[in-house]
Amino acid sequence: MPKLHVLKVFVGEDGTGGNPLGIFLDGPAVRESARQEVAARLGFSETVFVDDGERGEVRIFTPAAELPFAGHPLVGTAWLLLQEGFDVPALRPPAGEVPVRTEGEAVFVTGRPEWAPAFDIVELASPEEVNSLPGPPGGRDLVGVWAWEDKEAGLVRVRVFVPRLGVDEDEATGAYAARLCALLGQEIIIRQGEGSRILARPSPGGAVEFGGRVVFVEAREERID
Repeated sequence: MPKLHVLKVFVGEDGTGGNPLGIFLDGPAVRESARQEVAARLGFSETVFVDDGERGEVRIFTPAAELPFAGHPLVGTAWLLLQEGFDVPALRPPAGEVPVRTEGEAVFVTGRPEWAPAFDIVELASPEEVNSLPGPPGGRDLVGVWAWEDKEAGLVRVRVFVPRLGVDEDEATGAYAARLCALLGQEIIIRQGEGSRILARPSPGGAVEFGGRVVFVEAREERID
């Protein structure tokens, strides 16, 4: 049976938060026709199938759709491949080549914000307003809501709602971080969900580098019908 690795990505400095992620390092062991059903059954906001670890070729599925690019899946997959002894200068999801680097305990990837889903980006007046939302504003189905916690320090409070992709509220969303960082045009530190932390900074040519800490949860065999 294929082995599933489970990680938490964008874990906070105190060990809280982190978006759960499922990764099949032996992606070809799961036939393409079964991947969407497997991702829906597992229920992670994204599940990754690594089709070629040496080349960094990956496919990414939410419970409802395949994505050409996504943040926490790429950061988590880069971390796991490095842990498994692969040399990973870049990952190759369908959107394009995504450079990878490490900095201390953190892993960073660089991608283009236009590769990310077309989130609505809604600014509110305070972190308290962000925290008090009972759900996505205006019933939107792909939206990130944010407010400054400390503008001078680049600290931002974020919540992201993505029911269109089969996820009511995401714990940590690197693709949204890329969109927001590009919009603000400055380095930011995002606090999202229950304690997740994402670092993002503009890169040359309109790209954005983002990343954070990753922790291992478990590895288990997964039955595929």
